[in-house]
Amino acid sequence: MTTLTPVLSRDWDAARSWTMPVYLSNGGYLGLRKALTMKPEEIVAAVKDSGLRGRGGAGFPTGLKWTFLPAPDGGPRYLVVNADESEPGTCKDIPLMLASPQRLIEGIVITSYAIGCHHAFVYLRGEVVHVYRRLLEAAAEARKSGYLGSNILGSGFDLELTVHAGAGAYICGEETALLDSLEGRRGQPRLKPPFPAVEGLYARPTVVNNVESIASVPGIVRGGADWFKQMGTERSTGHGLFSLSGHVVRPGQYEAPLGITLRELLDMAGGIRNGNQLKFWTPGGSSTPLLTAEHLDVPLDYESVGQAGSMLGTRALQIFDHTTSVVRVVTRWLEFYKHESCGKCTPCREGTFWLVQVLRRLEAGKGRPGDVDLLSELSDNIFGKAFCALGDGAVSPVVSGVQYFRDEFEAGMHTPADEAFPPERSTLFAYTPRRPRGAELAGAH
Repeated sequence: MTTLTPVLSRDWDAARSWTMPVYLSNGGYLGLRKALTMKPEEIVAAVKDSGLRGRGGAGFPTGLKWTFLPAPDGGPRYLVVNADESEPGTCKDIPLMLASPQRLIEGIVITSYAIGCHHAFVYLRGEVVHVYRRLLEAAAEARKSGYLGSNILGSGFDLELTVHAGAGAYICGEETALLDSLEGRRGQPRLKPPFPAVEGLYARPTVVNNVESIASVPGIVRGGADWFKQMGTERSTGHGLFSLSGHVVRPGQYEAPLGITLRELLDMAGGIRNGNQLKFWTPGGSSTPLLTAEHLDVPLDYESVGQAGSMLGTRALQIFDHTTSVVRVVTRWLEFYKHESCGKCTPCREGTFWLVQVLRRLEAGKGRPGDVDLLSELSDNIFGKAFCALGDGAVSPVVSGVQYFRDEFEAGMHTPADEAFPPERSTLFAYTPRRPRGAELAGAH
C-alpha cells in the first residue's frame, strides 16, 4: 500500500489554491449541488455507510454521531467544527484550512443541511491569525457566490457561518470545554451526560466534528460510500492525512489510505535523517503511547494500532532517532500538559505537577531511589480518574516510555540526560543551551 490518495490535499500545490475559482475548477461544490437534490436522511445514511470515523483523534463513526440528535422540536440545532488543533506534533487541520478552506465550507454546508442546522460555527485556535483571516475571506467568497446565506443555490436552505477565534488553550480541544469557551465562559470540560448531541451549544442539540471529518463529507457525497470504502481497511475506511515530523528526511503531510504502515511512509519520506536508526515514535501525537522500531509494520488503522498498545489519534507521526533522550522528550511533553491542565480536577492538576517534578530530577541526573516506580504510581492515580481525557493523554508517554526504556529512566539516578544524549546531536536546528532554571531570576538582582 504505497500509493498516496490526494483527496483533501489534491489542490494544495495549485496557485492560489484557497480561492473560489481554483476550487470550482477542480470540482468544488459539486458535492453540495448533489446533496441539495437528496433528502437529509439520505446524506446521513451515506456518511454512515461510508464508515467515516472522526478524524480528530477518538475515531468515533461520524454518521452514527449525527444520528444521536433528538427529533426536531422547532428550536435551533448547531454544527460546531473543532479547529482548535493543539496536540503537540499535530498539524493537519491548519494546512487544510490554509490551502483549501472552501473544501471545509462545502462540508459544513452539506453537514448542516443533513442535520437540520441553520447556524454553524468554526472554533479556531486564535494564534493562527493567518488561517483565521483566510477562513473569513473564504466565507465571504462563499456567501458572494451563493453557497452561504439565504436560499443557498435556490434550494430554500439557509445557513449562517460564524468563524470564532479562541484565546489559545489546549483544553478547548475537548468538545465540551470548546462549547463553554464558544459561549463566552472559561474553557473547562462539562460533566457528561448530557452529551452535546442532546444539550450542547446554548443547551441545544449540537454536533461537534473535527475539520478533517467535515472536509471529507463532500467527497463521500460526490463519489458515494462505496468509493470511500475502497480505501483503507474494513473497519477503518477511507483516506487520512499523516503528519510526519522530527528526524525524517522529508517531513510533511502524506495523505494515504488508513492501514498504511510507518515503514511505507518513511520510504516515501526518504527514511530517517543521516541514516540513523529509529528509536521511538508517536502514532497520534504526544498523548498517545509511544511505539518503537518493532512496530514499523503495524497497519495505521484504529484497530491495529490499538492492538499494538497505542492509539491512532490524529496521525501525528513524530519520529525520533537513537540520538534522542526519551526522558528529555517525555519531560517536555509533561511540562506542556502541566501548563495546559485547566485545573478543574485534582488528579490532573496535582498529578501532572508531581510528574514534572520527578521527571525533571531524572532528566538532571538527580533522581532518587524509587523515582521510576513513583512515575508509574502517579500515572496510575491519574489515568481513568481525571475529569476529561487530558489526564489520560498526559500519562500515556510516561507509562509507555518507562515500559520500553526503563533503563534510560533508571540512568537518571546518576547521569544527566544531556550527558547521555547531547542535545546538539538530536536537534534539527542550531542548538542553544537552555539557561539553568532560576537563572532569569538570578540575573534580575
